Amino acid sequence: MEMLTRYLRDQRNALLWKLEGVGDYDSRRPMTGTGTNLLGLVKHVASMEIGYFGEVCGRPNAVEMPWLGDSAEDNDDMYATADESREWVVGLYRTAWADTDAAIAELGLEAEAVVPWWGERTRRTNVRRLIVHMIAETARHAGHADIIREQIDGFAGLYDGNGNLPDGERGWWDAYRAKVQAAADAFA
Repeated sequence: MEMLTRYLRDQRNALLWKLEGVGDYDSRRPMTGTGTNLLGLVKHVASMEIGYFGEVCGRPNAVEMPWLGDSAEDNDDMYATADESREWVVGLYRTAWADTDAAIAELGLEAEAVVPWWGERTRRTNVRRLIVHMIAETARHAGHADIIREQIDGFAGLYDGNGNLPDGERGWWDAYRAKVQAAADAFA
């Protein structure tokens, strides 16, 4: 259990780290054709944790999530409204962390969970699989956040204290990018 929760914690921190040093506008602005934005990624992952380790595990959700309710529009969980401050979204995510951690400790890895939106064959599962699923989803969205953050201000890296990238200066990265472009150009 310790290894699973450590991986989940590391991915959570990596995602949240991408908000550090980014202003309100840049954390909210859509950076892709589908509207992907940093703060929306955090809100979405928080919502997923709340749902998976709340109702799916037979526990109440840590908070109500009207952005996922019957009257919500598609993707309302993928952006922060003007009324949802950055602090509120980060607080929502931290609430999700605490509730998820409490659910895992309370239920254990083998506790049954039922995910109504999964297919009939996989709907009945356990907490262990939910943790693995949440690690994968959080890592996926942390990867999105990596790319979004790099588009905003060039900032890149895995997480605080571990950039997981070569220590090249701007000139090194420009030369590297040119080398990658030249390889692609061979197929143009």
